[in-house]
Amino acid sequence: MAKKDYYDVLGVSRTASPEEIKKAYRRLARKYHPDVTGNDATAAEKFKEVQEAYDVVGDPEKRRTYDRFGHVGSAGVGNAGGPWAGGRTYRWSSGPGGQGVNINLEDLFGGAGGSVGGFSDLFEHLRGAQAGMGGRRRRAPVRGEDIEHQVQISFQEAVHGAQRDIVLTSQDDQGNEKRQRITVKIPPGIDNGGRIRVRGKGQPGTGNEPGDLIIRVEVQPHPWFDRDGEDLFLEAPISLTEAVLGAKIKVPTLEGTTTVTIPPGSNSGRKLRLRGKGLRSPKTGEQGDMYLRLKIIVPNDLDESSRKLFEEFARKNPQEDIRADWR
Repeated sequence: MAKKDYYDVLGVSRTASPEEIKKAYRRLARKYHPDVTGNDATAAEKFKEVQEAYDVVGDPEKRRTYDRFGHVGSAGVGNAGGPWAGGRTYRWSSGPGGQGVNINLEDLFGGAGGSVGGFSDLFEHLRGAQAGMGGRRRRAPVRGEDIEHQVQISFQEAVHGAQRDIVLTSQDDQGNEKRQRITVKIPPGIDNGGRIRVRGKGQPGTGNEPGDLIIRVEVQPHPWFDRDGEDLFLEAPISLTEAVLGAKIKVPTLEGTTTVTIPPGSNSGRKLRLRGKGLRSPKTGEQGDMYLRLKIIVPNDLDESSRKLFEEFARKNPQEDIRADWR
């Protein structure tokens, strides 16, 4: 009975990608697995077909040979009477669904008056096909694929560090689902978009090490602080009087509040540096700084008395043209 086209068995096209082939195999393996179907002989035979098909087209080297030569089989090669004894034949098919050709080994090797010369080129093809398809060949070790997982943490957790419990779901070669819970430590100082690699927690490999688990961290924004690397930026509102005369104000930091001196004559946009008040780098351990950006808040509801004071101030303190650069 002729073998079925392996692509038809898996229900994929001949141009299917390795990912599509793997996905189709897992779906069918789950459907016809003996643990699911019990003693159903038809399902067991179908499961065997699916395994056989994936063993060939799921292996890049075997797939190339199969696409070129199709099904190649032998009927009794290597018996005690020699490879051509008893008129044994070798069957070659040009491809899935192609017309097969039976070659008498006795003729091929020159026995019973046959001539090798007429079949030398064909024999080289047959020998290559037999090497590529004959028996079950051991696959080369392949490292497992990495798995990516995203977690969300607060700004404070990014500052001090955190941990998250993650449930990993994977499938073995038979399509069985496996679940594993692991705890991932998030280091202090990690930034938005940072990655944590957990070795050996990815997909299992084929005769080799498994892949890794890649954790992508999303840090929620803070209502006051902006971040650039390990440095923090805070917009500090000050009154017109504080800007002109100077003042001492309390500002929030990551460790609580601290007192900052505003120099007299400060303009909006001026930056004041607070050394060591930023975040600690998870790579170098160095502490960042914190910068205050001053923003003068002008009163917008002056009474008549206050307005006259400002008018008097303007008369006594005439300013040079502060917009001269625009001309």
